[in-house]
Parts: sequence; C-alpha cells; structure tokens
Amino acid sequence: MDNKRENKRRKYAFYWNIRSSAIGAIATYYYKYIYKEPCMTSLQRGQDWMNEILNGHPVRCMNAFRMDPTLFKQLCEDLQSKYGLQPSKRMTVEEKVGIFVYTLAMGASNRDVRERFQHSGETISRAFHEVLEAISGRSRGYRGLARDIIRPKDPTFQFIPLHISNDERYMPYFKDCIGCIDGTHIAACIPEADQMRYRVGWEGSAHDTRVFLHAINTPALNFPKPPDGRYYLVDKGYPDKEGYMVPYPRIRYHQSQFEHEPPTNAQEAFNRAHSSLRSCIERSFGVLKKRWKILNKMPQFSVKTQIDVIIAAFALHNYIRINSQDDAMFTILERHPNYIPNDELPDIVDGYQGSERQEGRSGRSTKTKEMRNNVAALLWNIRR
Repeated sequence: MDNKRENKRRKYAFYWNIRSSAIGAIATYYYKYIYKEPCMTSLQRGQDWMNEILNGHPVRCMNAFRMDPTLFKQLCEDLQSKYGLQPSKRMTVEEKVGIFVYTLAMGASNRDVRERFQHSGETISRAFHEVLEAISGRSRGYRGLARDIIRPKDPTFQFIPLHISNDERYMPYFKDCIGCIDGTHIAACIPEADQMRYRVGWEGSAHDTRVFLHAINTPALNFPKPPDGRYYLVDKGYPDKEGYMVPYPRIRYHQSQFEHEPPTNAQEAFNRAHSSLRSCIERSFGVLKKRWKILNKMPQFSVKTQIDVIIAAFALHNYIRINSQDDAMFTILERHPNYIPNDELPDIVDGYQGSERQEGRSGRSTKTKEMRNNVAALLWNIRR
C-alpha cells in the first residue's frame, strides 16, 4: 500500500515538473519572440526629426548631415533614381540616407543612431547597409554612386584643371599637370588576432609605394594613367617614373622652409611651387576626415564593410565638392590656400626596398625630368 502511494506521489511530482518546465519554456519564448515591450517610445520619431532638420535652419542640417537641405534631398533623389535605393513600408529614402550620413558624420554607434531615429538596432543596421550598397555599387544591377564619382571628370585629360588655370602661381607653368597623388592612413578596426594581417586591404605592413605600384601596374584596376606629355605631382618618396613628377631631392621643399628666406635658385623655386600645388590633396584629406568622423574611429564592422565605408566617404566628399558651390569646409580651403589640416601623412622617404625599389626604378622619367627642368627655369626667370 505504501509503495503504491509513493509511486503515485512520484508520478504527480514528475507531471508537475514537466508541466512547470513546459510553461516556463513557453513563457520564455513568448516574452522573447512574441511579446516585446516597446523601447523606442519617443514622440519624435526618426522621420519627424528628419522633417524638422530638412525644413529648419540650414545650419542644423549642416551639423547633422554635413550638407545643406537642398543637396541632401538631391542626394536622396539620385540614390533612388540612379542607384536602386528604395523606401520600405516603415521608412522613407530620406530617413535611410539620414541614418547613413549621420553615422558617418558623427562616427555614431548603432546604439546612438537608434536612439536618435527611434528604431531597433536591426532596422538601423539594415537601412545603413542598404544605403552603403547603393553608394559602393554592390547592389545587384546598379553601378553605385562611387563608381561614377570617384574618377577623373575628364578621362582624356584634354583640359587644364581650373585649380591651375585660374591661379597665376601655377599657370602656365603647370599646365600639363593633371592631378596630385598622395596617401593617408585610416585605421581599421580589426580583431586582435588578425591585426597584423591588414592595412587597408593589404596583408602585412604594406607601404604606400607598394600600393601605388600595384595600382598603376594592374590593368584590372583601370588606373587613370597620364597621357604622353602630361603628369601627376607626387612627393619625393614615390618612384621616379614617367608621368609622375617628383620634387628635386635634397632641396628645400615645404612651405614653412621658405617663410624667412625665398628661393635662391630654380630648383628651390620649383620645389616651393610643387609643394604649394600638391598641398591641395593634403588639404582634401584633412577636410575628408573632419567631415566624416567615422574615419577617425571605425566601428566594429567586417573588414569588407569598413572598406566600403571608406569608399562611400570619399564618394560623398566628391559629391559635395561637385554639387555645392558654397560648402563651408571647402570655402576655407579656397580662401586660405596655404592652410593644411593635421591629417595628412608625412612624406614617404626610402619606404620601398628590394623588388619594389627595382620596380620603381624601371621606366625612369626622362621626359618628365625634362619637363620639370623647363618648369623650374620658367618659375625662376619670372622671379628675376
């Protein structure tokens, strides 16, 4: 009799344990996947804030999105009509672009952006990557804004750049110059175990010169090489190759070195002008990093996404430069031509060795050196 009661008691205990466990599992599933307590409950939703910014004082839009309202709306229209960005049921194209540009401008985390726009972290991430795909060109069936805007405006290089033709310091001396080449460092956010492998897409501590040589020698990259008789300006650490004009070595070069004593010969006159003209790329890098704070501290995206973010930042930089005539940051550079922000890389000196050094020596720039000597003579004669 006692055994029967004990068995019955155990059966009841087992039953209630199973039932309690099942109820607990159901409750956990319900509260985790079905019932969700609202978190983003601000009365000012993301689109409401966007409307306020785009219809308010232009300075607020500049502060939030680094461009005026008119240009921001034009960007949204271009991304939708040309590059495949589409609205969703709960989010307009303007809000998606706002999320993306705000993240780049402020260097904001997902947590910061979801608080600002009152969406879940997943929704914020999805919108961010949709815009990133439209700009980088990874959207299926679309080229991407970056492919259309990060390239020479004149691919045949038939025209003299306005920066040269409109400035008597450079015209006619540098009329055959088609641009300047330099590098800047953008730190990636890499897991500690992989940190030694990467430097902007290159494994190991790849030097700028190695990246440069790879770019100009790889046909698939379609690097815009200078035509015969034209050239890029490069600093003294780059290879001495035809079409890439370096300054005279072991001669004063930087503008600060001429503050108290003007050039004393043709080579110094050339180096001073070369430094002044080439500083436009350094100043552009400075504006780029001041405008997009994300470049100063990259979030923990995948390496591929980080590379796409950098490309997108350059694309938006060019987009603003081309379409805005009175952008505040670019205006400072135009009014103060000798101003160089502290974001450029120092000059490269003896930075390539071995096979890279030999490769850099191949194709010595005989014609380019002759053009350099001619420019130096013209600059010096005009001073005398």
